[in-house]
Amino acid sequence: MPILLSIFYFFYFAIIGVYIIFMPKVLAMVGYSASEIGIIFAAGPLVRFLLPFAFIKGLKLDRKSFNIALIIMLVSSLSFYFSLDSFYKLLFSNIGLGIGISLILPYIEVISLECVGKERYGKIRLFGSVGFILVALVLVKFLSSADIALNYLLVLTFLTSVVAFVIVKNNYHSSIKEEDIKNDINLLYDWKLWLGLTLMQVSFGAFYNFFTIYETDFGVSLDMTIYLWSFGVVVEVFMLFFQGKFLRGNLLLILQITTFASAIRWFLLFAFAQNLTVLFFAQSLHALSFALFHSAAISYLFHLYKHKSLAQQFFSGITYGLGGFVGALCAGYIYEFYPKYLFLSATFIALMACVSLYKFSKTVKSR
Repeated sequence: MPILLSIFYFFYFAIIGVYIIFMPKVLAMVGYSASEIGIIFAAGPLVRFLLPFAFIKGLKLDRKSFNIALIIMLVSSLSFYFSLDSFYKLLFSNIGLGIGISLILPYIEVISLECVGKERYGKIRLFGSVGFILVALVLVKFLSSADIALNYLLVLTFLTSVVAFVIVKNNYHSSIKEEDIKNDINLLYDWKLWLGLTLMQVSFGAFYNFFTIYETDFGVSLDMTIYLWSFGVVVEVFMLFFQGKFLRGNLLLILQITTFASAIRWFLLFAFAQNLTVLFFAQSLHALSFALFHSAAISYLFHLYKHKSLAQQFFSGITYGLGGFVGALCAGYIYEFYPKYLFLSATFIALMACVSLYKFSKTVKSR
């Protein structure tokens, strides 16, 4: 099973690589404005935010809904071929892809944590980072038209769907044993935790959706920008491999440290947009701001709540969903009207995330 999980992460995050590194650039190439790109890429995260509430209202998180999500993801990736020339068609294609992505990853994350545990999780998850970096290094050499990026997106989506189907079919017991567990997730009671996690992803809106455009607009070549992306993923892989010992410690403290490191990272991108030495150092902080943060967050939620699959759905939906939606939307308008200050705004948002998580840790100690 660890081998299948590794293959899934490899292909899944290769999809993410195509989607967040190249698709914004493709849309800019064909004439979409920064605000339109922000709106289009905000659609998927918005869907990810709304879906977990449907499961609270009665929709069952079972193998059937998982397989439907795989089909939706496949159909949506195919529809991009017919949507590139229309803003609204492209918007709906992104919504469909957002539905598929938002359902399959949390489902697999629970299986991963049950099968390998939080200490070994990083050694499985790092294959996703390898897939991300390989598709970035390969596609940058061949991205001469939008269709090439769409071809990669479709093929990788198909491969991901096949592997995910096999994993869930062989581990169905993991996906159904929580059916009778009462929902113990109280967003209002733990609002400081969820606010901090969400603000962290809001701050990433500038990076995920506009980093390639931002750097190339400041005169950094597309090849060098991809090397910056790739370097960030290399240090991410290094952290995922060795992070097990960190995850045995205070997970809330790790979340505070990683959000503060993110604020430093965004400020460096704002202040030294053309300094390659500083840019590579800023990208080295990806080991903290993504790899360690993500693992600490899902591990903390896995142990905090009894309804583990729904907790991962909420993490995906609220943080990556709502946070990604707000982050993409705000980043689009900020970059259109105040491009110089894109990452300065991200800096303040990451600092607010750190403060919120710190305040939550104080409430935990007083309980």
